Amino acid sequence: MYKAVVFVDLDGTFFDNEKNVSKENIAAVNELRENNILPIISTGRNIFEIQYVIDETGIDSLVSANGSYVQYEGKKLKAEKISDEVIEEILDFAKKQGDVISFYNNKTFALTAENDLTKVNYRLLRLTPHVDPTFYKTHEVNFLNVFNYDKDKLYQDHFKGKLSLVRNNPRCLDTMNWGVSKQTGIQTMLSKAHLDNIPSYAFGDQLNDLQMFEEVDYPVAMGNGHPDVKAKASFVTTSNINHGIVNGLRHYGLIK
Repeated sequence: MYKAVVFVDLDGTFFDNEKNVSKENIAAVNELRENNILPIISTGRNIFEIQYVIDETGIDSLVSANGSYVQYEGKKLKAEKISDEVIEEILDFAKKQGDVISFYNNKTFALTAENDLTKVNYRLLRLTPHVDPTFYKTHEVNFLNVFNYDKDKLYQDHFKGKLSLVRNNPRCLDTMNWGVSKQTGIQTMLSKAHLDNIPSYAFGDQLNDLQMFEEVDYPVAMGNGHPDVKAKASFVTTSNINHGIVNGLRHYGLIK
C-alpha cells in the first residue's frame, strides 16, 4: 500500500521551459518511490506525446488528455470516446469559424488541416502533424483540440452539455466529453486503483489544473502559475525553473 500519491502536471510544472524533465525532478521522482509514494502524471497531453517522459522517469500511471484517458501502472483504467455525431457537429461549427481541429487518442493524432497556429503548436511539442479530416471514422477519438486564440465562450456556450472546452494553451482549446476533466480522471484513478484512503497532492500551474486541485488534499501551485491557480493552492512553491517541484515536495516532507 502506498503512503501517498502525488499528481504532477507537465507543461509549466514538471517540465522546464524547453519541455524537458530536469535531472533534479527525475531524482525527486525516484526518492518518492523509495519513500513508497506514487508519482502520477496528470496532463492535458496524450500518452504518445510524452513517451520520452515515461521512459526518462519510469512513471507509468497517468491521467492524460485532461482526464480522457487514465492508466495505472501501465494498464488502462478508462478511456473516453467522443461520438461521431458530436465530432461532426463540432467539425461543422469549426469550419464556419475558420478553425482547425485535431483528433487524438492515446496512440496517435491527426488534423483537419494545417495553419499557422498548428504549425507553431506542433513545432513546440516536437510532433509531426498528419492531415486526415476523416480520422475519426477509422479511429477512436478520446480528445480534441480546437485551434483559435479567443473563441472560448463561443464554443463553450454552443457545446454546453456535450463537450467541455478549456484553454490550456494560447493557440487551442482542449476539448473533452462533457464533464470530463483532470478531476474526473483523478477520481477514476483513486477509486479504481484503491488509492482513495491515502493523502493526495497535486502540482499545477494553469486553469485546467483548478479542478484537479478540488480533488486532492494538498494542491500546490507553481510560482509561475496563473493567479487563479495560486489562489486555490494550499502552498505556492517556486517556479518550474527554480526548483519548484523539489521545494514543494520538501515543504510537505515527501522528500528530503
